[in-house]
Amino acid sequence: MVAPIEGAASRIKEIRMSELKEIRMSEPDETSDPVWETILAEAHAVIDHETVLRPLVQSLVIGQPSLEHMLAHHLASKLGNEEVTAEQLREVFLAAFDDLASLGSLARADVTAVFERDPACQGHLDTVLYYKGFLGLQSYRIGHYLLNQNRRALALYLQNRTSEVFQVDIHPAAQIGRGVFIDHATGVVIGETARVGNNVSMLHSVTLGGNGKEKDDRHPKIGDGVLISVGAKILGNIQIGECSKIGAGSVVLSDIPPFSTAVGVPAQVVGKVSSTEPWRVMDHLLDEKKEDDPRLI
Repeated sequence: MVAPIEGAASRIKEIRMSELKEIRMSEPDETSDPVWETILAEAHAVIDHETVLRPLVQSLVIGQPSLEHMLAHHLASKLGNEEVTAEQLREVFLAAFDDLASLGSLARADVTAVFERDPACQGHLDTVLYYKGFLGLQSYRIGHYLLNQNRRALALYLQNRTSEVFQVDIHPAAQIGRGVFIDHATGVVIGETARVGNNVSMLHSVTLGGNGKEKDDRHPKIGDGVLISVGAKILGNIQIGECSKIGAGSVVLSDIPPFSTAVGVPAQVVGKVSSTEPWRVMDHLLDEKKEDDPRLI
């Protein structure tokens, strides 16, 4: 494919963002499924320009009746092996999507989150095909469903395969909200009793871990709208307040208040965040300029 002229890619994304504002977090209804329709349109554009990928995209995307079917086939082909085949996993994944409609709803919210927050992402198709943070998160969500269905052994097997294939290690018992963005994802670890709220963004090498060998509730609780930067380690049963920001490489060992910026080893609160939506703005700097909002005073 011919590379876009300078500035064209960013302009295309600006137009796409404008078009998609009204369908953000949209759910499919009886007549439309905006996220899936967008993926299909992008898939048709790819097969028109890239013949090498045509069989893959035809089979994996255009040939599927829904996002749920597409994800079940794609994840199964990635995670299947000689121990548990892709065909076996595909049946498990399709049954999970069929039994729990919220799995599809969560996937659509996560797809939209990636497109809105990652400047390198030019479309939804990129996310569902190539973004291992997104794919690892959807695999975790199925594992979480399996655990709740008393299928712990299979849930743990899926966790292990997801870690091997996508380099993301999320315990199936962890609780993760909707609209979550895991950028790059390599080295992300989320422990068994961790909770992650809605609209959280985190980057690679983030750890939500314990601070000892206690067996009870021992992992962090991440509020809605939090931004966790590259390589941050948040350890122990502590609270990270809503819409706070954790700086790159920080080691957080105590509670962080809402709308606060914390950096360092050990992390200290250095002020308020510059935006009430750090998860969306994705600003990793210590910016003293604040929005005009009483919560940031």
